Amino acid sequence: MSEFSTRLTDLRENKGWSKTYVAKAVGLKSMQTYANWEYGRTEPDFETLTKIAKLFNVSTDYLLSGNKDKQPKEADLADKETIFTYEGKEIPPEDLEYMKRILRGGKP
Repeated sequence: MSEFSTRLTDLRENKGWSKTYVAKAVGLKSMQTYANWEYGRTEPDFETLTKIAKLFNVSTDYLLSGNKDKQPKEADLADKETIFTYEGKEIPPEDLEYMKRILRGGKP
């Protein structure tokens, strides 16, 4: 296995996701294509590599070389320019408003 395939496997397993879930989340038709990346048989193209990085919230540099620390990113829920996601899916605006209300102690 290559270092890339090891990092890919570790990221997926740390999230508790299946290969099928990741394959679908990055738009693959076949789970086997993704599995081959983890087995080190093939590698994704640049466009797909970018999708994988976004899904796992890491940089492409980290996926390719392991050089970047996986520091958590900060974002303010009030930031209208940030797209918030959970498990690779965008959080709907009404759910974000609900989250803000909870964090304010239930106050509108």
